[in-house]
Amino acid sequence: MENDFAADLITLVDEENVEHQFEILDQLVYNDTEYYALYPIFDDANDAVEDSGEYYIMEVIDVDGEQQLAEVEDDDLLDELAEIFEKRFEELFDDEEE
Repeated sequence: MENDFAADLITLVDEENVEHQFEILDQLVYNDTEYYALYPIFDDANDAVEDSGEYYIMEVIDVDGEQQLAEVEDDDLLDELAEIFEKRFEELFDDEEE
């Protein structure tokens, strides 16, 4: 039996070559650029409990024909994207409650 509610996971490698796993909460295209809202996945339950609950917004960029994710550098753009994602999360949460 297939689970339609399984989380979409992605693994990213940082500058120090350390892998980090994230759940893809949502994705959108804004001003012709694709963005992802990512929530970290923790191996240790204590780390999850101590986490602030914040998610990350990453921009899809093209590096030599390969898609990669990068941090959003522009604070104003990041605020705009966070507002859009938060609204989408609220709408999704409201739909699930009904």
